[in-house]
Amino acid sequence: MKLQPIRTKSDYAAALREVERLWDAPEKSPEAEQLEVLSLLIEDYERRHFPIDSPDPIDFLLNVMEWRGLSRKDLEPYIGSRARVAEVLNRVRPLTLEMIRRLASGLKLPADVLIRGYELRRAA
Repeated sequence: MKLQPIRTKSDYAAALREVERLWDAPEKSPEAEQLEVLSLLIEDYERRHFPIDSPDPIDFLLNVMEWRGLSRKDLEPYIGSRARVAEVLNRVRPLTLEMIRRLASGLKLPADVLIRGYELRRAA
């Protein structure tokens, strides 16, 4: 396949087929280099045509907890007391800038996702 910008759905489909064909190319081979360039072209096309919004900060935090096997107690060093963690995860209290800094630093989470706005619920 000749490397060229991906402009149409059919170009995209052809590029995906070519990636599949090249997937097991030996490292540092011309095919592996072609695979790398083709992957960058596909990534650019997908970013322009299939954008993915950043997740809601609390949904993101809950998913991170699940993926890493973390409990609410594990978040206390970053968010505060047990009650404060519950308030944040139940969307009663927003994440503060300081909480976001501690989560980003301590858990290596992207601050740009955590800083996004989200709706709060009224306390019961």
